[in-house]
Amino acid sequence: MVTFRQLPLGVKAALAAGTVFMSMIVSRTYLAGSLELRSWRWVFRLQLALFVNSLMLIGSLYIWRSTVSNLGPSPAAVSAWFWLWKMAVVVFLGLAHSSSFTMLFLVAEEPYLFSLAAYSCLGAYIIMVFFLCILSGTEQVCQLLAWRSGRVVGSLDKTRKLALRPALAVVVTAVLSVVGLLNAAQPPVVKTVEVPIHQLPPSMDNLKIALLSDIHLGPTVGRTKMELFVKMVNKLEPDITVIVGDLSDSEASILRTAVAPLGQLRSRLGTYFVTGNHEYYTSDVSNWFTLLESLHVRPLHNDNVKIAAAGAQRGGGEDGAWICLAGVDDIEADILHYSGHGMDLIKALEGCSPDHATILLAHQPLAAKRALQERPEINLILSGHTHAGQIFPLNVAAYLLNPFFAGLYRVAQTTFVYVSPGTAYYGIPMRLGSRAEITELILRAP
Repeated sequence: MVTFRQLPLGVKAALAAGTVFMSMIVSRTYLAGSLELRSWRWVFRLQLALFVNSLMLIGSLYIWRSTVSNLGPSPAAVSAWFWLWKMAVVVFLGLAHSSSFTMLFLVAEEPYLFSLAAYSCLGAYIIMVFFLCILSGTEQVCQLLAWRSGRVVGSLDKTRKLALRPALAVVVTAVLSVVGLLNAAQPPVVKTVEVPIHQLPPSMDNLKIALLSDIHLGPTVGRTKMELFVKMVNKLEPDITVIVGDLSDSEASILRTAVAPLGQLRSRLGTYFVTGNHEYYTSDVSNWFTLLESLHVRPLHNDNVKIAAAGAQRGGGEDGAWICLAGVDDIEADILHYSGHGMDLIKALEGCSPDHATILLAHQPLAAKRALQERPEINLILSGHTHAGQIFPLNVAAYLLNPFFAGLYRVAQTTFVYVSPGTAYYGIPMRLGSRAEITELILRAP
């Protein structure tokens, strides 16, 4: 019988990840109701950090074996340069693993340098694991073809390949990481999108909506970026500004000064917010609602507001010329059993007449799909969540896992979905294959 000590390190890491995951389920079921909210918040985040690190151990072992252990038989392994290389790999992996713990200890008004370095290494880690796998797979295919053709690979070729694979992976990772860092450091692009809206009142033709999403105030996004976003939105002079979730990654009390610039937003008909999944990860939604209301940002908690050309009000315009702007809680509130929250489309659209245009704010594209299955008459749904993948190769996963990926989708003759690629980024200060965006939506009467 194989003992735990005899198991390979990769198997041990996988078992550790499974154990932590089970502890998360158990604590969510039996401890969530008995622990004080602040204590529960810490337990949940600590478990999440441990779970992520357990999974990352598998990739770290693969990186170490590919870039260090496999070079052991070569003559270069006894040189001082090789020992420096080993130390560099250790520091790189250590920083990547520490990134998930910065959410617990290093969140402030502005990002700490350590947090930026740790999350940058995490981005490079993801890229390196992917390319090492690609190179390894390519090598296996070449060996198979060589074997089938009867050609024998010499020992010199094997020695060269041992050094070539990690060298190539490091070069590719370094180049893509620098490109990703420079791309993410740029201000978000302002993209103007015209959307024909059926039943849009003539008095509201050319209504301008500024769309923000996935700002992720936290370890690597702070007040300076928020000030930039607010200035860019104000230059657009929007009628309405909407924030469709994942504004924050920590408690309201910690990020109070970082989010304060939102109070300077100038939107003629108001600024509105709906929760994303990360708001529920903070376990501090009620305090965030209170803070946002003090900054003149109205949360739409399965709620709606009637907006006329003259302003937002419960009854709409006197002549019936109004649109309904509704918002639903993120669908992960149901998964997390967050008390008093969860997607409730019936409540959110209560009083929204089919004779008037309806715009729905729903953080996840999956929620947008569900909403259209229940209420296909909705004219426009605004979402985020996908980040357009943010970095390669996560773009592929984001594309496959979401019914709408990024940009404008015409679902039916009078129904549209727009998915923002995000106004900032989550944790990793990189973007590859995507660009941060502030969307200027112009509503047109068809």
